[in-house]
Amino acid sequence: MAFEIRKNGKHTLVKVNADRLDTNNAPDLKSELLIVNSDGEKNIVLDLSEVTYCDSSGLRAVLVANRLCEDAIGTFILCGLQPDVENLIKISMLHTVLLITDTVEEAKELLEKKENL
Repeated sequence: MAFEIRKNGKHTLVKVNADRLDTNNAPDLKSELLIVNSDGEKNIVLDLSEVTYCDSSGLRAVLVANRLCEDAIGTFILCGLQPDVENLIKISMLHTVLLITDTVEEAKELLEKKENL
């Protein structure tokens, strides 16, 4: 399976287990994210630590996840960006609208802090 989905308390971790997030698997990721959201999850952490290449369809999947969480009044966090993917995010100016952490652990800490506000 190209994606690993784990419910962790007050959030769901979605990890992409592929080196590419492109037209071949981005639609499947979007579908998985829609299912997670429709099951009532409003906080999603998307781990791209294994992804070394991402195209525009991959970015669209990321933006869908962000919108789903915002619409549910939740939080979307992107983590584990590899250098080429991070550059694409910055070139696209998405780093100004997305919450991004280096690791899954940092994402969990951020969610805990947000919950305690």
